[in-house]
Amino acid sequence: MAEELTARLLALAEEARADARTPQVAAELAEVEARLRGPVRLAIAGKVKAGKSTLLNAIVGEGLAPTDAGECTRIVTWYVRSDRPYVLLHPRDGEPVERPYARTAGALDVDLGAHTPETVHHLEVGWPSSRLDRLTLIDTPGIASISADVSARTHEVMSAEGGEAPVADAVLYLLRHTHANDIHFLEAFHDDEVAHGTPVNTVGVLSRADEIGASRLDAMEVASRVAARYQADPRLHRLCPMVVPVNGLLGHAAVTLREGEYAGLAAVARTPPEELAELLLTADRFATRDGVVGAEERTRLLDRLGLFGVRHAVELLRTGAVTSSQELAARLAATSGLDRLRDVVEVQFESRARVLKARSAVAALTGVLRRDGCGDSAALLRRLEEITSGAHEFEEVRILLELRAGEMSLADERAAQLDLLMGGAGHEPTTRLGLPPDAGPDEVKAAAVAALAQWRAVESHPLSSRPTQIAARAAARTIEGLLTA
Repeated sequence: MAEELTARLLALAEEARADARTPQVAAELAEVEARLRGPVRLAIAGKVKAGKSTLLNAIVGEGLAPTDAGECTRIVTWYVRSDRPYVLLHPRDGEPVERPYARTAGALDVDLGAHTPETVHHLEVGWPSSRLDRLTLIDTPGIASISADVSARTHEVMSAEGGEAPVADAVLYLLRHTHANDIHFLEAFHDDEVAHGTPVNTVGVLSRADEIGASRLDAMEVASRVAARYQADPRLHRLCPMVVPVNGLLGHAAVTLREGEYAGLAAVARTPPEELAELLLTADRFATRDGVVGAEERTRLLDRLGLFGVRHAVELLRTGAVTSSQELAARLAATSGLDRLRDVVEVQFESRARVLKARSAVAALTGVLRRDGCGDSAALLRRLEEITSGAHEFEEVRILLELRAGEMSLADERAAQLDLLMGGAGHEPTTRLGLPPDAGPDEVKAAAVAALAQWRAVESHPLSSRPTQIAARAAARTIEGLLTA
C-alpha cells in the first residue's frame, strides 16, 4: 500500500515540475521527488548539552559530530551516505561549496572559510557508513540556547511554519528532565494535519541516563523507571509516547571500543577488591590515585566511558561475565540503551519510511500548489487531496493521533488493541495483532480473523459513536490488508 502511495505522489510531483511557473518552483518539486526516493530524514534535537552529537556518533558508530562548543555545533549538519567523505557548505545566499576539514579529537573540524555560522544554512557531511543507508541524520543546535538565532535554526528544521514542510521526517528528542521548553518545542512539531508532526514520528530519548542514578551500577535501571514515568505523563505522552533511556557516551564507546582500552579496563579489574572500591568511589579518585594503570590512561577511559561505564565494565571483567573485547563491547552497547534505541528507530521510523516521507512530500506539494506555483495548480491540488483522502496509511496516522490525544471513548483494552493495529508499536503483522514476534502464519491468520470480527462488531454496534465507527472501519481495513498480505 505504501509503495502505491509513493508512486502516485512521485507521478504527481513529476507532472507538477513539468508545469512549474519558475525554475525555483521546479527545483522545489525536484527536491520533493528526491525526498520520496531517498532515506528517512531523522533529526536529533534537544536542549543545550543534552548529548545530541554524542548520540549521533553512537548511532553512526564513528566520531564525526563535534561534541564541544565550537562553531559547527551552532550549525545544522546533515550526515548522508556517500562513497567518499566530503563536507558541503550550503550558504543562506549562494551556491553550495565543498569545504576542507580535518579530523581532530575524534570529530570533524570544518573550515568555514569566510563564512560564519550565521551565514550558513546547513552543512552536509557525506560519509561511507552503511548505517546511513536508510537514515539521513540531522544534528541540530541546542534549543533554549543563549543565542535566540541558534535555537531558531533548530525550530526551522523541525516545525512546519508558513505552509512549508519540515526539513525532518522524524525526530529523536533528547530529554534530561521534562521542562516547559521541551513541551513547547514538541508542540511546534505537532499538529492535527497530516502534513505536520504526530506521535508516530517522535521518539523521546532520556539522555545521559547514567547521571540520573548518580553513575551507580543500577543507574540505567533507575533511568528506565524514570523513562516509564515520563512515558506515562499525559502531556508528554500525547506528543512523544515512547521514551527510551540511553547513555550515549557509553554507547559510542561500546561501538568503537579499542583493544588498548579493553586491556586497561582488565588491568583495573585485577586490582584487589578493597583498593578497587576506593579507586572507583568518584571520578576524581579514579583519575588521580595511584593504580596499576597510569593516570593519563585512566583519564582517557573516563572521557570515553564515563564513571558509570568504567564501573560497569570493570564489574563485568572482575566477575568473569565477559572475557574478550568483543563480549565487553556487546554488553556495554546493550547496557547503554543504544541497542534498544536502534530497535525503536527501526520499528518507528525505518519500517514506516515510505509513510513518513509521503507525509513530508504532501506538505511540500501542498505549499507549492497553494502558492499557485504551477500552471494548473488548482487541478493538481484537487488530485493531491484525492490521494491523501484515500490513503489508508494517513488514516492510520490520524486515528493514532486522536486515540493518543484522548479523543476517543474506548475501553482501555480496546484502545490498546487499536493503538497496536494502527502501527503504534510497529508495522509487522505480529506486532499489530499483539502476537509474539515468532508467531507462525496460521497463528497470525487466526488472530487477524478474530480481530476482524471484533472490529466489525464494534463498527455495527448501535451505541458506538461516529468517531468510534470510523476508527473501527479503519481497523477492519488494516486487518483485511494483513490477511491479503
